[in-house]
Amino acid sequence: MSVFASLVEHLADLLQPLFGASAAAAAIILFTALVRLLVHPLSRAAARGQKARTRLQPRIAELRRKHAKNPEKLQRAVLELHAEEKVSPLSGCLPSLCQIPAFFLLYHLFSSSTIGGEVNGLLSHQLLAAPLGGRWADAFGDGGLLGGAGLVYVALFAVVAGVATFSYRLTRRTMADRPVLPAGDAGAVPGVGALTRVMPFMSFFTLVTVAVVPLAAALYVVTSTTWSAVERAVLYR
Repeated sequence: MSVFASLVEHLADLLQPLFGASAAAAAIILFTALVRLLVHPLSRAAARGQKARTRLQPRIAELRRKHAKNPEKLQRAVLELHAEEKVSPLSGCLPSLCQIPAFFLLYHLFSSSTIGGEVNGLLSHQLLAAPLGGRWADAFGDGGLLGGAGLVYVALFAVVAGVATFSYRLTRRTMADRPVLPAGDAGAVPGVGALTRVMPFMSFFTLVTVAVVPLAAALYVVTSTTWSAVERAVLYR
């Protein structure tokens, strides 16, 4: 983690002339953008996979008619078709899973008072009046929602709500145009039916995450979800 802390501090030093006391926050946003650039090929592959699943719908419909009285055989046939075409119904989750290590690194980095036995100097950095190691609940003890830290969180939640709403509408439209599986076939792949129902609302979980994690980790989440929304709008247009 000390190597990661050094990376964040180095980026903050580079950005300090432009962002002043908020340089570390800008460094986290830049770091998030770099992570998303690295994951972008997986996002493009997921988009191609979604389009491939749409292309397979006529063949899946034919399998449904052929094995209408044998659900187990239908399930095997659908899975074999996806394997043959090298298409995974859950491939869209891969870009998000690959980002989990980076998120937890930031979470632990800004939750630890010491790094390698030394005082964690990153905790002294702020985004305007809000400490990067602080949480939303801390803002209530520092002037409330109208205090300096509180206003930072108000703005952050406004951004999150806007991005979540945009993502919700985009997901609903994308799933209507390119369903993971037709309604009658959702049960052919275990878990896909439940995932299909929950997926449009997953963007709103970001609100809960931002409320409970350190501000530094919240910046990662907000930047990443905003990137995802724009990226999906382009890739799935």
